[in-house]
Amino acid sequence: MIRQAEAKDVSALSDLYRQFVSSVAPDTAIDVREDRIDEIRADPHNFLFVLEINDRICGTALLTLCLDPLYRYQPYAILENFVIDEGQQGKSYGKMLMRCVEHFCVEADCSKIMLLSNSIRSEAHGFFEKQGFSSNLKKGFVKYRSQLLRE
Repeated sequence: MIRQAEAKDVSALSDLYRQFVSSVAPDTAIDVREDRIDEIRADPHNFLFVLEINDRICGTALLTLCLDPLYRYQPYAILENFVIDEGQQGKSYGKMLMRCVEHFCVEADCSKIMLLSNSIRSEAHGFFEKQGFSSNLKKGFVKYRSQLLRE
């Protein structure tokens, strides 16, 4: 079952996010908060989905619909924090979650879905490519808070 996250999911989400960042930033402090999940749930442009199998959360995806002046009233989507539990990978759960995200974006009339993936996560890149995403059309750039306003 795929549903929107609730405050009660904070522990399971924390575990998934720790797995997610451990390979790229092991010292990152994960701090998932119930009130933040509630805030996302109340926001009409943000959606935090969880994939629940046998009463256990084993996947998550954060989707943001961005207002775009380019195509009338058509938004575009940014997909972040797409995580499938390490022990559950290879069971088509990622594909199931991605199909849900895509269906949601079609219903929202999105012009596209964009995502960034850490450059060292080659397995994730292969998964995204199998889902139809291309890294050939655009190049992503990131500037983290610690780098802002530096000259």
